[in-house]
Amino acid sequence: MAINYRWLYETVRSRFESDEAMEIFLPKALTSGKLKQKGDDRYLSVMSQRVFQAGMQHSVVDARWPAFEEAFWGFAPGKMVLLGPEQIEGYMKNSNIIRHYTKLQTIPLNARFILEICEERGCSFGEFIADWPGSNIIGLWCLLAKRGARLGGRSAAGFLRLAGKDTFLLTSDVVARLKVEGVIDHAPASQRDLQAVQDIFNQLQQNSGRPLCQLSAMLSLSIHPRF
Repeated sequence: MAINYRWLYETVRSRFESDEAMEIFLPKALTSGKLKQKGDDRYLSVMSQRVFQAGMQHSVVDARWPAFEEAFWGFAPGKMVLLGPEQIEGYMKNSNIIRHYTKLQTIPLNARFILEICEERGCSFGEFIADWPGSNIIGLWCLLAKRGARLGGRSAAGFLRLAGKDTFLLTSDVVARLKVEGVIDHAPASQRDLQAVQDIFNQLQQNSGRPLCQLSAMLSLSIHPRF
C-alpha cells in the first residue's frame, strides 16, 4: 500500500493562496544540532508540560507553565528526582500551578527516567533524542511509553513535537486519511498497525524529502481543509 505524494501535495497546495503560504503554515522540526544543545532540564519541562496537557485544554496548561518553571526551579532533573511525597503534598497548596497530584508525581519519575537514559547511553538526553532515527520513530514512542511516566498513547508523540523532534502525529484526521487509503482499518494500537503507518511515512519521506511533521500535517489537511 502506498500514498501518491504528488496527489497529496496538489491536494494540500489547493488549500493555500501560494507555495509560500503553504510552506509557512507547515510545522518545522528542530535540527539535530539544536536538539543536542537543549539542556536536560528543558526536556523534563516539556515532558511534564505534555503530561499536564493530557485531558486538558493546552492553552490553560501553557498559560500556567511559567509558574511551573518557577515552582520547580527550572526542572533540573538532578533536583527533581529528589522530590518525595511530602514535597508533592506541598505543591498541592500552590494555587499558581495546576494541582493534580497524580500528574505532579510524574515529575520525579520522569527526572529519574532522563537521568537513567543519560547514564546508560553516556550522553545527554538531547543527544539521545536527536540521534534516534525518524525511520523508527514509533520505536521511540514505545520506549517513552514503557519507561516514562504517563507518556503512553498520544503523549509520547506530543512530547516529541513540543520538544522539537521530528515526528508524525496520529490525529483523528491523519487516521481518517490512512483509513481511506487502506493503510489501516482502525486507529492503530498494535505494533503491527503502527509499523504499517511508519512504513507509509517512510515512503512519503523518501519521495518528498519532507520531515515527518510536515507529512503528518499534509495528511491531515487532505481530510480537513481547516486543520
